[in-house]
Amino acid sequence: MDKMKVTYEAMLGLAAEMVLDEAVLKFRTEQTYKAIDQALASGDEDTFYRLAKQLNEMKR
Repeated sequence: MDKMKVTYEAMLGLAAEMVLDEAVLKFRTEQTYKAIDQALASGDEDTFYRLAKQLNEMKR
């Protein structure tokens, strides 16, 4: 019974970590999109390309 409890707790921990990772990725992606929009609006081509590259790397 104890081994089953340890396994269950480990699986819950992994599930919580996956949810947290997904939330962080979503937040970073949204922030990057906003920064890309600002770079476009201000005509900052270098920042746009840097952020677009960063966004593509996050999607991998």
